[in-house]
Amino acid sequence: MKTFSLNEAQSLLPILETLLRRAIEAKNSAEEGEEELQQLGQRVFFSGGMRLDPVEIGRKRSALNTSVQQVKDAVQEIDSIGVQVKDLDSGLLDFPCRLGDDIVLLCWKLGETRITHWHSVDSGFQGRQPVDERFLKNSPDKPN
Repeated sequence: MKTFSLNEAQSLLPILETLLRRAIEAKNSAEEGEEELQQLGQRVFFSGGMRLDPVEIGRKRSALNTSVQQVKDAVQEIDSIGVQVKDLDSGLLDFPCRLGDDIVLLCWKLGETRITHWHSVDSGFQGRQPVDERFLKNSPDKPN
């Protein structure tokens, strides 16, 4: 498992924010497309059948599949960097970080300007604690 210093994680935020926003936009688009197709299916069912434009339905399905793939691609790219997507809806990312002999998770949420919190692997978001001087001392980018 890749681990990040606080400075390394912080330096990745611009690219990760772009990828995360791309994934969220594609997810929203996929959800809208899915809802639209479901509503169409309900209208057909409740009306006992109706004339549909198969080309238009094909376009809608294709757009839905494209959006789903865009979500997968963006999340996969974040994952390949070594960062964990914890909650796509809120834009929550975790960065594994070595703190002494332990692995903890630096925690960042979309909209935050910096990484200011961390939590243990077991405690999750509810166990967030402010980053302290131990993380600065641990950073290879910063002289001790």
